[in-house]
Amino acid sequence: MSRFRFAVGLAAVLASSIVSAEDEGAKPLFDGKSIDGWKVESGTAEYRVEGGAIVGKTVEGSGNTFLCKGPFKDFVLEFDVKCDPELNSGVQVRSHLRDPDDQGLRRLYGPQCEIANNGTAGKFYDEARDGKWIDGEGPKSPEAEKAFDDQGWNRYRIVVQGDRYRSWVNGVPTADFRDGRDSEGFIGLQVHGIARGTGPYEVRWKDVTIRELAPGQAAD
Repeated sequence: MSRFRFAVGLAAVLASSIVSAEDEGAKPLFDGKSIDGWKVESGTAEYRVEGGAIVGKTVEGSGNTFLCKGPFKDFVLEFDVKCDPELNSGVQVRSHLRDPDDQGLRRLYGPQCEIANNGTAGKFYDEARDGKWIDGEGPKSPEAEKAFDDQGWNRYRIVVQGDRYRSWVNGVPTADFRDGRDSEGFIGLQVHGIARGTGPYEVRWKDVTIRELAPGQAAD
């Protein structure tokens, strides 16, 4: 074997080892078959499993609805998502549930990583609490503003560690900020409420994994 071929082979082995080390500890939050262990909160939107994906479908008259699991503290969350262009969605992290209202619904509130085609994808909104962007107004960069594909699947990576929140959409950095209010909480897949006479619309998630982080453990 030539030295060149040996060097190429060695580099491939080393790269594989690095990838394996980074992925070590990641586990599926969704097995592609059922949503056992998840719970619908806050609204009456419908969730089902289809083609290895969680499918959320709007229901007219419902407020924002969330498919929840947790609580979780420090973690790396990754998933693929595809959303009808007419629908706004998001993923809650470290979020909390209020006491049941008169209809028996518990409102989820807290940090939400945005899923949308209006330039806000990957930003963080304070759902049902302050009602504003936690990471500031406007996109992180021109690249971040254009990172979301409204016709196809989008890969999200969210890292929450200590008081620091970071996100990437299709490999593009979309948020990096600090907020110390929420040390742990639920992950929630959102189906946004819709206006009467519109819809139904759908949003899909697949390949949803989480890697929980120990204190001080590197996320990258």
